[in-house]
Amino acid sequence: MKKILPCSCMWALLALVGCGTGSSTDSESPDDSEATAAVNDPATIEAGKQIFRFDTFGNETYWTEKLRLHEIVDEQVQPVEALALGLKVDLDKLDFTKFVLKNPLFASGTRELLRQDAVVGLKATFDEQGRIKTLGVTCALCHSTVDNALLPGIGHRLDGWPNRDLDAGAIIAMSPALTAEQKAVYKSWGKGKYDPRYNQDGRNGPVVIPPAYGLAGIKRVTFTGDGDEIAYWNRYVGVTQMGGHGTFTEPRTGVSVTNGSDDLISSKLPALQAYQLSLVAPRPPAGSFDAKAAQRGKVLFDGTAGCATCHSGPKFTDANTRLHAPAEVVSEPEPDGAPSYASRSATKQYRTSPLRGVWQHPPYFHNGTAPTLEAVVSTYNTRKSLGLSEADIEDIAEYLKSL
Repeated sequence: MKKILPCSCMWALLALVGCGTGSSTDSESPDDSEATAAVNDPATIEAGKQIFRFDTFGNETYWTEKLRLHEIVDEQVQPVEALALGLKVDLDKLDFTKFVLKNPLFASGTRELLRQDAVVGLKATFDEQGRIKTLGVTCALCHSTVDNALLPGIGHRLDGWPNRDLDAGAIIAMSPALTAEQKAVYKSWGKGKYDPRYNQDGRNGPVVIPPAYGLAGIKRVTFTGDGDEIAYWNRYVGVTQMGGHGTFTEPRTGVSVTNGSDDLISSKLPALQAYQLSLVAPRPPAGSFDAKAAQRGKVLFDGTAGCATCHSGPKFTDANTRLHAPAEVVSEPEPDGAPSYASRSATKQYRTSPLRGVWQHPPYFHNGTAPTLEAVVSTYNTRKSLGLSEADIEDIAEYLKSL
């Protein structure tokens, strides 16, 4: 049943964020042919969905016992502050009457959001006094957002869409267990970025949070193509980044991590991967690109600009057949003198990023150095000496917006 908001609740939420209502697009209903080709068991997909959204793999051990973030969230983080940090609220989970009665302007409002399981990607338990006892994170924290159906940051879930509003580093830096030097590194990342290598190699060079949709049929799913299945990266992130209970070992990078004495990850990887493979890339919103310019851009993309040499096939990537040396890409050197991201990986190379749904997740390149698609094409034009005119660049950008 659709929830109807009392006027008092609506105004309280408007006051909470101090801005007007957002709106959803018609882009979250793409063709399902990719999804049906990717997996074949609805029950497995549904199980994976629940894992993706709500399973912490036991990582409360890390976020609660080690980082003590539950203390900060319980005592200091107000809902308005949580939204400013890029955390999202699931509109379909909210009981507005209880939320407003708990006073959304103070930390008790955040507790109530967590109690209702409405904060995307966070899971909490509570003691007898109603204070947060444990706090853990799920895959959805970074790889889901909402459609802003009610307000910016409050809406229906969009799984697989990267949360480019999330300031994960700033959230981690709230931990009272970290040194000043560690906090400075985390705070340097900024919104929509995360360094999944920093806590392993001690080097700082964040990358943008990637989308988790449109991966069916693609063997290498990360920026550097380290594994041939999503399950490889799910295990890496689940153990080494989320702090989940289990083991990840990678001889190519020398990483070997075991958390806990139990394994709360391995048995869940098949269903989790099945759900992720069912997530198709979203279509561009109606009227979001110039169709005639896009047609001209396609001719250039496939022809003189040479884009299709690497961004080939229905997924617009050659990742299934090859990877590329850093010298071949235009996204390096890294900003601010950071080390090459590829140099910190298992392959030491880069995968060609697929382009379906690329309109949805600026900034671009693995390090976010191109703020727009026009900037992407312009960078290629300069670094590859393509000889494109400004009009050509605009046309190719419009074509990319149409994918």
